[in-house]
Amino acid sequence: MAAFPFEIQATDGRARTGVLRTPRGEIRTPAFMPVGTAGTVKALTVDQVAATGADIILGNTYHLMLRPTAERVARLGGLHRFMRWEKPILTDSGGFQVMSLSKIAKVNEQAVTFQSHLDGSRHVLSPERSIEIQADLLGSDIVMQLDQLVGLPAPDEAVAEAMRLSARWAQRSKDAFGARDAQALFAIQQGGTSEPLRRESAERLQEIGFDGYAIGGLAVGEGHEAMCEVLDFAPGQLPAERPRYLMGVGKPIDIVEAVWRGVDMFDCVLPTRSGRHGQAWTWDGPINLKNARFAEDDHPLDPDSDVPASHDYSKAYLHHLVKADEILGQVLLSWHNIAFFQRLMAGLRGAIAEGRLEAFRADFRRRASSSGT
Repeated sequence: MAAFPFEIQATDGRARTGVLRTPRGEIRTPAFMPVGTAGTVKALTVDQVAATGADIILGNTYHLMLRPTAERVARLGGLHRFMRWEKPILTDSGGFQVMSLSKIAKVNEQAVTFQSHLDGSRHVLSPERSIEIQADLLGSDIVMQLDQLVGLPAPDEAVAEAMRLSARWAQRSKDAFGARDAQALFAIQQGGTSEPLRRESAERLQEIGFDGYAIGGLAVGEGHEAMCEVLDFAPGQLPAERPRYLMGVGKPIDIVEAVWRGVDMFDCVLPTRSGRHGQAWTWDGPINLKNARFAEDDHPLDPDSDVPASHDYSKAYLHHLVKADEILGQVLLSWHNIAFFQRLMAGLRGAIAEGRLEAFRADFRRRASSSGT
């Protein structure tokens, strides 16, 4: 029996809207999780994040285990208390950052050994250690298995080998996690762009049994069209009664297409990263506030938004802040972008519930295409 009840409340084609119920609160799906890499959603307070309508955030095992260390977070009461976020937290396993950020990473059957990108110190991350950090020290609500990621394109043999190692690590992660009522464990499907490998991965993971299932190994170089082709089959290979989480995605158009294909949960650093570089996401695509055409634009980014960053400040003022490299510009644009992503998710949930997702998708695709995104 799964730790957290997941109620699918409506469907429209392959898309679903529902609620994942956790002890720390309900997660409305489809859901977007703002990324709090090092115990903070960059540039924002937890109250600002909550004001956008976010039900859950993501924390990063790799960064927190290196600084301030998971043991220190545990001594200070766990990640929720440490960062003052009372709602659910999902932590990733650390595997992606080990492969992409560490100075040296070596993988064998037992674990991955790596050097910190901060100071070159040596660390070992095994499935068991990842579970210990996430579940016991950080105290996250949704824990991810450790997996091996392969960037795309890659040889079929490398993709298959990584998928099978990830499946073996999934079993070890489940054994280390044990039975818990207040925390959930998600597995990660791998297999690159191969339908047979993805099917094999899904079957192996379902034999073990998990509280939720992630689609991993995408948004790693394959491009939007190839990602959509994988999502034509990958969600359907996973249990319909449990949440499906597409890791590290992404742009709004990616999210819309993935929801249409049956995905329930998402995360990405894009909203705050864009905000720190002067970019604001809108219903007509992203706009660059550095552009001189906004220097005397007295209109807000989104007058219909409930978030002050979106409706209380003119584009002219935001343009000034960005050009002057004022920190407030980064704060306001990050806040607006997180709010926009949450409004997008609310729009998707409403469209599914009312049976009009195809019209929503078509309109979103048209506007995104006209903006060049």
